[in-house]
Amino acid sequence: MCGRVALFTPPVRLAKLLDATLAAGVDPEGHPSWNVGPQRRLFGLTEPDGVRTLDSYRWGLLPSWAKDPAIANRLFNARGETVAEKPSFRSAFAKRPCVIPVDGFYEWDHRPGRNKQPNYFTRSDGQLMLFAGLYEQWRDPNAEDPAPLKTCTIITTTPSKDMDEIHDRMPVVLSAADVETWLNVKDYGADERAQLLCPAPVGTLVHYGVDNAVGSVRNDGPELIERTETQSLF
Repeated sequence: MCGRVALFTPPVRLAKLLDATLAAGVDPEGHPSWNVGPQRRLFGLTEPDGVRTLDSYRWGLLPSWAKDPAIANRLFNARGETVAEKPSFRSAFAKRPCVIPVDGFYEWDHRPGRNKQPNYFTRSDGQLMLFAGLYEQWRDPNAEDPAPLKTCTIITTTPSKDMDEIHDRMPVVLSAADVETWLNVKDYGADERAQLLCPAPVGTLVHYGVDNAVGSVRNDGPELIERTETQSLF
């Protein structure tokens, strides 16, 4: 799974790096955070009409047919192996892919003999990390003329060796060359796009232990990604 990320690069720079236009209403400078959890804001790159746009989304997918918005609390990740089939995700997979840029993500160490210390993962080349994601626009069925709520989810896959057995899942990390294939549902079929939902090549990611303070989203700041000594139970 992937349930905590760092996102401190300003939206205006994200848009420039992704050759995209910022959506109306998005603050170009944004609000940097080193501790973003589900139900908080992420940014998603879309290309529905051939024009790349970067917009703001709440993390936790809310399908258009959902009656209870609480379902989004369980849909902040989608498994790549079943995303094309599951009712909560299949429509978004077919029609509404997005790319979610982050600076890094956290996973808690599940290896035997170690404390559940958080580890911070980034790209080894220092570049922006690009996750395969999906988005939806939901309208409250109980409200009159409701504004659409934009939500998203991050797709996960089996881990590569870069995860060092810290966790049994990892986010799907796209290469810059794969972005067009993932977003362009008109020219690329479901099978071709589904082939991208696999572990990133070995050597793509690096990681190190960080302080347990990241376990609470009330804590924030650049100190959360500072390296700390790896902890052992013995």
